[in-house]
Amino acid sequence: MTLKMKQIAVATMLAFTTAMIAPAATVSAQQGPPAAAPALTIPIVGSGGGSTFNGTFTLQRFANQNGQLTAVGLVSGTLTGANGVVTSVLQTVSGPAAVGDATCNILHLDLCPLSLNVLGLQVDLSRVVLDITAQAGAGNLLGNLLCSVANLLNNPGGLAQVLNRIIGAL
Repeated sequence: MTLKMKQIAVATMLAFTTAMIAPAATVSAQQGPPAAAPALTIPIVGSGGGSTFNGTFTLQRFANQNGQLTAVGLVSGTLTGANGVVTSVLQTVSGPAAVGDATCNILHLDLCPLSLNVLGLQVDLSRVVLDITAQAGAGNLLGNLLCSVANLLNNPGGLAQVLNRIIGAL
């Protein structure tokens, strides 16, 4: 995905987000600051050379490093050496981030056979199956957008906050 396409994708998502949240933000400002969005935390467990690590990676932000999209976050946990010595780890790290190629199911419609008689007009419809799938990835702006929208329900907490802000604005 080129930098220009990334900028267009980010601008589109920002426009949709702003359109939904901006009216609610005005009302929220009068009621006090909104709760912070939950951070994306990924568990990390690994071992090698007799040592083991058990901790988490918490995503803090995205950055542009030399034209590459990178994820910046905090790794925290404990490192247990082969000799049994336990060391606490708290380190800011960054690594490459990319939008992976994926597909998202947008719509699955399955209509059974239908037979209608409307004032003497006979309509017979065979079984119809309609599947719409969005293809995400480089150059697929509409597919990326629809996959992002389709995945909104994967984080009910985030969706609940947006809906509560909309209700609060009404």
